[in-house]
Amino acid sequence: MNLSIAISSTADNIVHHASFCGDDATDALRLHALFSHLSERDFRALSMRIRRINLAPHELIYRQDTEAHHFYFMVSGQLRLYRLDYSGFERTLDSLTAGDCLAEVMIYANPARYACYAEALKPSLVLSIPIDAYRTLIRSSTDYAENALAHYAARAVSRFHDLEIMTVQSARERVIRYLLDLLPEGAKRDGEIELPLPKCLIASRLAMQPETFSRQLNELKSNGLLRVNGSRLVIPDAQRLMQLSR
Repeated sequence: MNLSIAISSTADNIVHHASFCGDDATDALRLHALFSHLSERDFRALSMRIRRINLAPHELIYRQDTEAHHFYFMVSGQLRLYRLDYSGFERTLDSLTAGDCLAEVMIYANPARYACYAEALKPSLVLSIPIDAYRTLIRSSTDYAENALAHYAARAVSRFHDLEIMTVQSARERVIRYLLDLLPEGAKRDGEIELPLPKCLIASRLAMQPETFSRQLNELKSNGLLRVNGSRLVIPDAQRLMQLSR
């Protein structure tokens, strides 16, 4: 990604794209755990302060280490979260799709500063929610606050799982565990998955070089454990793959 191009499309450009969110977008937002417990009156009042943002590929919603005044909900499209390390190298952290929230931890952060960059990978629609407005709501109700904390607890459990994958020393095991996580829930023997990111970005997320990731996929393919068709992969025997990751 050309970072200089992306940075030129940040806050000022986002404001240019902003407008009041529509019914379909707010209906989707209403289903998210952070909003499903709000009363109709409170949700309607909050909706009046929510804006929708249309993003082109490689546009940034926010930049690492800048002050956080909003968190976001994905209506459509795909985003990538990444950090720049001390040498300026981009380290991919996650990818987000429709139904995901991002930067919601900033609601409780003090000071509230974004921990990474958020970049659109394809045309995307996101809703921008003012942090101060949501803070006012959860301070007014212990039920709202407890519901928000329950959401954060669930996210923390998920992050610990991600950390577990990253602490595995073997590149092969990291790749296998990552692929197994992409299987539909409950898949036991086989399944078809689609890689959520370009292979070079998945390699970055797994802390390996792109050629290492490709080599691991090719070895799994050669051993009959994987069938590869571009970004779509078929795992013919998930149990056998699981045994290799232990």
